[in-house]
Amino acid sequence: MHKKIFILSCILLGWLATSRAQELKAGITVLANRISSQIDHRIFQTLQTALNDFLNNRKWTNESFQPNEKIVCNFLLNLSGNLDNQTFQGSLTVQAARPVFNSAYQSPLLNFMDESITFRYVQFQPLDFNETRVQGSEPYAANLTATFAYYVYMILGLNFDSFASRGGDVYFQKALNIVNNAPEGPNIVGWKLFDGPRNRYVLINNLTDARYTQFHDALYNYYRLGLDQMYDKETDARTAILNSLSELNAINTDFPNLMYMQIFFQGRGNELSGVFKKGDPDQKSRALDFLSRLDIPNINKYKQDLQ
Repeated sequence: MHKKIFILSCILLGWLATSRAQELKAGITVLANRISSQIDHRIFQTLQTALNDFLNNRKWTNESFQPNEKIVCNFLLNLSGNLDNQTFQGSLTVQAARPVFNSAYQSPLLNFMDESITFRYVQFQPLDFNETRVQGSEPYAANLTATFAYYVYMILGLNFDSFASRGGDVYFQKALNIVNNAPEGPNIVGWKLFDGPRNRYVLINNLTDARYTQFHDALYNYYRLGLDQMYDKETDARTAILNSLSELNAINTDFPNLMYMQIFFQGRGNELSGVFKKGDPDQKSRALDFLSRLDIPNINKYKQDLQ
């Protein structure tokens, strides 16, 4: 009897661990070669460990993720200077991808370099983030966790949008809440409209403003009805991806040069060429027409592969 109870307890504990499994499989790198050697660089090793724990061990949603469902993402915090021994400045590069059904391929979700982040980090002090009190008691310390949490919710929003129509809305709203309640102070930038043409405010605005709702339809068509169906229903999948490009083209016609449009096509040239190389002449022609307007940096590649 005791043996049966023990086995059942192990099964229950295993189920609970799985049901509460975190959402991210995040890699964290902190580069500090440009920071003065007068600062003890062990603080940056501690910071990297703390950020790893913050991203990978925190539960960001109420959903259950199996280990193979975790979202693969990478964060590169490249420090360029410091205001004092605990306050640093630099850039943050965020990359995320999601698996395509019936393949080992990971399709990009987000690829962006945030060029300006200023934060305070006290060695061995736990990183804390509270959605209801984003600003915290110390703005520079809060800016670190607010920025990382913002990108986590952006990744979650894009991921859930790719699996269900408007599935990411709740996470985009969480990212918007961080923007609306972001820390304020000298050298803290990226949260306001006037902080430049490509920043956190502009990005979340592109994904929550009612004028750009077609972005969400395009994401669902592209990933769930498109890429995920390439193995079983290649023709239908290619049509869905073409429909997605048509929706993106409609947005671009009315609102050219939107920030998220540029981010969507970042690093996607090979993927799109691969999708349409086997298409019929009409599909190739239509795809080339859309892509020549939407992804100008890769126009020569598309002409070479699709003409």
